[in-house]
Amino acid sequence: MSDKQGWPLWEIFIRSKNGLNHRHVGSLHAPDAEMAMENARDVYTRRSEGVSIWVVESRHITASNPENNGEFFEPAQDKVYRHPTFYEMPEGIKHI
Repeated sequence: MSDKQGWPLWEIFIRSKNGLNHRHVGSLHAPDAEMAMENARDVYTRRSEGVSIWVVESRHITASNPENNGEFFEPAQDKVYRHPTFYEMPEGIKHI
């Protein structure tokens, strides 16, 4: 893989502070995970924006199909336990 067109695409995730979630910040091409990590550091954390970097080869990510959003994301009406409307709340309970 000497030419850039043969390099796989890597998705880059950065954690800005300890305790926070990693957030997708972009993509880049690199020949391997080590080079992807180094390039991600150079491109996405130039001003000390992160404390942790994940690189994931794009081919390993499975995504939902936008055409199936309705059936995939709509709540299941036949599962009553997901809709606890039949519970009585005790007096004095707030913020639920």
